[in-house]
Amino acid sequence: MTTTDQDPIDSGQPASGNIGDVYEIRIRDLLEDHWQQWFEGMTLKVEENGETGQNSTLIIGRIADQPALHGLLAKIRDLNLTLISVRKLAAAGSNDVGEEDNAEQKRPRE
Repeated sequence: MTTTDQDPIDSGQPASGNIGDVYEIRIRDLLEDHWQQWFEGMTLKVEENGETGQNSTLIIGRIADQPALHGLLAKIRDLNLTLISVRKLAAAGSNDVGEEDNAEQKRPRE
């Protein structure tokens, strides 16, 4: 497994109050570290699954807004990569990846 040393929450975007949400974008196949330039400082994390043979790369980082997200998805399309999933991990202003998942678990059941 290959990962970069960059914090997945800090994707090199402007540091003006943690603008934007943290996203995890999963694509099919493996991207090596040199592809990180194409994804504007996002963290690339390779996941190799020997059991299923389904290798994937996670692109994780803070994305400023919806137009920036669409721009990143357009790059994935333009590189002819296969998109598997897009998942929002944390809301703007939060450093807690997965905060939304935790908030939903804490919600009282009706």
